[in-house]
Amino acid sequence: MSNIIEIQDFSSPELDVFVRLTGAQLRSKLEPERAIFIAESPTVIEVALNAGCEPLALLTDKRLINGAVEKIIEKCPNIPVYTAEREVLSQMTGFELTRGALCAMKRPNLPSVEELLTSARRVAVLEGVADSTNIGALFRSAAALGIDAVLVTPTCCDPLCRRAVRVSMGTVLQVPWTRIGELPADWPEPSMDRLKSLGFKTVAMALTDESVSIDDERLMREEKLAIILGTEGDGLAKRTIADCDYTARIPMKHGVDSLNVAAAGAVAFWQLTR
Repeated sequence: MSNIIEIQDFSSPELDVFVRLTGAQLRSKLEPERAIFIAESPTVIEVALNAGCEPLALLTDKRLINGAVEKIIEKCPNIPVYTAEREVLSQMTGFELTRGALCAMKRPNLPSVEELLTSARRVAVLEGVADSTNIGALFRSAAALGIDAVLVTPTCCDPLCRRAVRVSMGTVLQVPWTRIGELPADWPEPSMDRLKSLGFKTVAMALTDESVSIDDERLMREEKLAIILGTEGDGLAKRTIADCDYTARIPMKHGVDSLNVAAAGAVAFWQLTR
């Protein structure tokens, strides 16, 4: 039976993981064996558990113990379950806990690029996407539209930050992913060479004079294709575009020149996985 603990002291160090540690502290790059992420909402927590993630502690609205989180508690009999009334939790966390539950979980180990891409045919590469909402939306589209794996460059937002996990509805824990490079200097070279050595052709999603339509037959015929999407606003770096085998655009009307990166990703994933 889980250890249900009614919160009496907001300053208890056991609660730091939920309310005081920053995203960087949770990620704990210097001590990866202690790295944690936060799954928010009963639905996302269930997805994380089903994906094999290891739960460490649960924080929940007291009214949900015999409701929406009951099954979660049954699945995690050995972890502490911290609880209080919703108003108390809102005061403690500084925001309305509308989804009722947070679960601290051990971060899964990431595979190497080579391990990840062993059997992949369609891969998304996210260059410098900084907004956690966009990261979450891109992962959700990748899961829904058949992308085999996602690679994030060193300047991307952490896909396991709380907002990205929530927006993705937990699909960030279902779609295989890893980092391509550890330092900003690792992208685009030599990381692009790694992709090409694994048999991938690369297509930059960008508006240039050389851009082909996203439904170009050459793209569709490629056995292995890495779809590279750039940061909000500026898009892909010129060096990245120059290093790609193709540059592609999404045909649009009414004078619209571009889409938000998450929307563009969804269109590209749908077209290029057909």
